[in-house]
Amino acid sequence: MLKRDDIESASISKICIATAMAVLFFGNALQAGEKIWHFDDSQAQKLPAGWKADVTNGKEGSAIWQVVVDKSAPSPEHVLALTDINHHSGAAFNLCRIDSLVFLDGEIEVKFKANRGRIDQGGGIIWRVQDSKNYYISRFNPLEDNFRLYFVKNGYRKLLANADVILHAGEWHTMKIVQKGDRYAGYLDGKKYLEGRDKTFTRHGGVGLWTKADAATSFDDFSVKMQ
Repeated sequence: MLKRDDIESASISKICIATAMAVLFFGNALQAGEKIWHFDDSQAQKLPAGWKADVTNGKEGSAIWQVVVDKSAPSPEHVLALTDINHHSGAAFNLCRIDSLVFLDGEIEVKFKANRGRIDQGGGIIWRVQDSKNYYISRFNPLEDNFRLYFVKNGYRKLLANADVILHAGEWHTMKIVQKGDRYAGYLDGKKYLEGRDKTFTRHGGVGLWTKADAATSFDDFSVKMQ
């Protein structure tokens, strides 16, 4: 015959299990759907709430990212921009990322404008970000006229896909990444240029924006749709 203490322990265990399942369910529910940053509700000369500047292979510090006024923006008038390189490294990858949004599968889209850069120009999207040295990245470079997708593992970048594309610097364009399991696809201005499969990063991770070396770029309407 069960003692009162055993019954109470069993009841408490059931409550704990039910609570854990509820947290898991509602946590997943919160991760589903879409999140959009227009940056218009963010203070100028500051980073948006929850975002942070970071760097891969940076020994001289990270670049300066800020919300700035740009009346040419797709959704006027604030954008997120790399405003000051703040280093002299041609090998540095400049990151601005948010870890609180956990991404595994879905779509990521952003409007971007390449402003300047002598060594490099343009930039793009990072996703499934594990830390500053491990993530997927897609970027467009108007100096090279190419759209590429890489993984960066332990700080080293490896090319996964490439397409020769001509887009004008100083104008707004749209980049979109679609990720489902180990399948990826990359789009520019609504046209698919890249697709393939890779299993380097199979876990969820953060999302963000990326440029290389001295590439100063503006971004707007950053959206993440999670499945």
